[in-house]
Amino acid sequence: MSEKVKEHDFIELDYTGTLEDGSVFDTTTKKVAEENGLPTEKVTFTPAIICVGEKQILPGLDKNLIGKEIGKEYTIQLSPEDAFGKRDIKKVKIVPLGTFKDHNVQPQPGLQIDVDGETGTIKSISGGRVIVNFNHVLSGKNVTYTVHLTRMISDVPEKVVSFLTTILRLPKDKIHVAVTEQKAVVTLPMVLPKPFMDVLAKRLVDVTELSSVDFIVQEQKK
Repeated sequence: MSEKVKEHDFIELDYTGTLEDGSVFDTTTKKVAEENGLPTEKVTFTPAIICVGEKQILPGLDKNLIGKEIGKEYTIQLSPEDAFGKRDIKKVKIVPLGTFKDHNVQPQPGLQIDVDGETGTIKSISGGRVIVNFNHVLSGKNVTYTVHLTRMISDVPEKVVSFLTTILRLPKDKIHVAVTEQKAVVTLPMVLPKPFMDVLAKRLVDVTELSSVDFIVQEQKK
């Protein structure tokens, strides 16, 4: 009998997201990307490894994985509320043209920009005003995900590495994990603030079988 997914299980999965017109906007599979005209250069296509319930993928998709069986494929439909949100008129804002000049940016319709930590898309330019839509580009849309749950992760070092690569945006080969009697020592290539490391260690203890997690920094070769 196949294993059923529970909260805090680590699982590997492939997925493809489509809109109501059948167009593909996201996938973990290179062949699907090529067949649907998605960018493939400088993109690594590989199954995702996530900790269920930790919102490491779209939250609406994440919660729908609980109770599903490993080895099976599912079609999951999400409303805008569970996907990329409803369109919010308050997120369509006027940005002074001078703001762009101050940053040596030439505004053009369709250009994606970052303003005070918010990503938006320029909709129009009129006089000295630039209309920017800070809604997600897929807000207000119903989406469908085809998901194949390929395996359950049981190896503790693999769990730790996958969890940290998602949070720290590091390649897997830059994180080294040694586990002895439910205690993990994690070697990282850089120093992190102690409060942040403490939070990471607690989260790892909460979602794995570990009793403690310590971080050390890899010695740089001279």
